[in-house]
Amino acid sequence: MEDYINEIICFTDTSQFKPLNEIVYDGIRKAIITGRIPVGQRIKEKEFAERMNISRTPIRDALHRLEKEGLVEYIPKFGTVVKRITIEDAKEIYQIRQALDVVATVNAMNKMSKEQFDDLKQLLEKTEEANKNNQNFAEVIRLFSVFNETIYQLSEMPRLTSIVTKLREYLMRFRDISLTGEERRRKALDEHWMIYRGMYNKDAEQIKLIIQEHLSYSEKFILAEMEKQQNGN
Repeated sequence: MEDYINEIICFTDTSQFKPLNEIVYDGIRKAIITGRIPVGQRIKEKEFAERMNISRTPIRDALHRLEKEGLVEYIPKFGTVVKRITIEDAKEIYQIRQALDVVATVNAMNKMSKEQFDDLKQLLEKTEEANKNNQNFAEVIRLFSVFNETIYQLSEMPRLTSIVTKLREYLMRFRDISLTGEERRRKALDEHWMIYRGMYNKDAEQIKLIIQEHLSYSEKFILAEMEKQQNGN
């Protein structure tokens, strides 16, 4: 059996200047959403505490928070186990994402300077260059994330950014798989260019339509990947 406690420990960086309960929560959460801990796996508080040389209190607090998020569930007389992210969960996340991405993008559009538009264009040109080499898809996927994160930063809406970051993380491992295909990456990059042009032209209606299409297409790929994995293919 694989050492799932070790996977959690790898994500639990105690050197950070953050409260221990936050560090433990982040570590367990990242291990779950990246698929390092399989669905149904029990998270053993006692063993985790002993190997980390910490008390069980921050672990228990973290599991309570994760239970509220729907990432784990407590089963009486057994313990806390990792829950499956369902297709219905994914559909709900995408519905929320569409609304939030439109708000953030339009807000960023109205605040951006010419220099910031130039920087965003250079980022897309850099992504084009990386995408020319079909073997370099990991860098393209990273730059896609930078594009999305940049728009949220430019929107100057920190609470919205915090919400959407957590939503994205739920589907991160499925998203990365869906973007390994050359045709899918090309379409996603073309849509990023259209979003940029909509922002540059201050066309809020165009932005809304493009983002809806962009996320609907992404949702279709991710739901198909989730169905494959849930069917054991």
